[in-house]
Amino acid sequence: MSFYDKLLALESEPLMEILASATPADVERTLSASCVDPRGLLILLSQAAQGYLEPMARRAHALTVQHFGQVILLYTPLYLANFCTNFCRYCGFAASNHIKRDRLTLEEVEQEARAISATGLRHLLILTGDSRAKSSVEYIRQCVEVLRRYFTSISIEVYALETDEYAGLIQAGVDGLTIYQETYDRQLYAQVHPRGPKSDYRYRLEAPERACTAGIRSANLGALLGLADWRLDAFYTAMHADYLQRRHLDVEVSVSLPRMRPHEGAFQPQHEVTDREFVQILLATRLFLPRVGITISTREEARFRDHLMPLGVTKMSAGSCTAVGGRVHHDADTGQFEISDERDVSTVKRAIESHGYKAIFKDWHPLIEPALPAAERIAG
Repeated sequence: MSFYDKLLALESEPLMEILASATPADVERTLSASCVDPRGLLILLSQAAQGYLEPMARRAHALTVQHFGQVILLYTPLYLANFCTNFCRYCGFAASNHIKRDRLTLEEVEQEARAISATGLRHLLILTGDSRAKSSVEYIRQCVEVLRRYFTSISIEVYALETDEYAGLIQAGVDGLTIYQETYDRQLYAQVHPRGPKSDYRYRLEAPERACTAGIRSANLGALLGLADWRLDAFYTAMHADYLQRRHLDVEVSVSLPRMRPHEGAFQPQHEVTDREFVQILLATRLFLPRVGITISTREEARFRDHLMPLGVTKMSAGSCTAVGGRVHHDADTGQFEISDERDVSTVKRAIESHGYKAIFKDWHPLIEPALPAAERIAG
């Protein structure tokens, strides 16, 4: 059964009734069980669980330390281009927005790579808008071949691809995929994606499995919190991660919790997610999926991110920039959304260490080591 078919089956279940009828006794029974099942996940996402965040946090912390230790991996994004053919109502890169469009040359990609690698980071996430004409798979491949000389792990957050296209990028040096369904509410998805390739809900939904089939090492999922009912989107995201984890045992599955941020355009979220509700999502996800990675980006404020560290977080971005290039030559006004935590890499590292954790810059090494620039070989 594909996840799309599983999703249709889940939609026929009384999910809202379970959420609405959950009681404190249900929460206590869920927390006393050895593991959390899908019904228990709903209960932990319910209003009734709001009074149990402390015991949820203690268990989430223990599970995270058990499976991951007290470490947090650091990475940073690099925007290669912002040309887009989609009309997503919530995105600063949408084709309808009148912003400066740009794309890095390969020389500029290398300049950005040098600037980022100088911070010590070895995990990179590269992003483009959804434009096959301006950011073709071949262009992405060429960028990866440049970047692999500086980074041991390269993940992509680009438009949904075919299985063979993922395989080609993996061969070039990509080992990770990040792709957000944005919302699992099919009706709302159609409303906020009125035109463009991304309007195909099922094609987007099944992209992570195509990447897993192609041999990707890690797959990171997420819903854009604030678009739809956060309880249902958090539930479906966790179920999607669980599905991939069970079917692809050799893939490291992770979940991101991106909350909507100000961006170019007039769209306003209809379902605000408070800090307390955000914590509840994080804790419920960890208790349901003890072995899944959980990523918190610089969308969240510095102080809040620091407080989240012991609650189940395994990966954080640092020194982020959402503009094309943005670190060496390009205009910061081309950013996809506003960043909340603007601390540099060394400051984030110190914050992690001050909470008793170890900041990790590298936890993966490819089978074939990329050739490092001469200056770095000598310094190494």
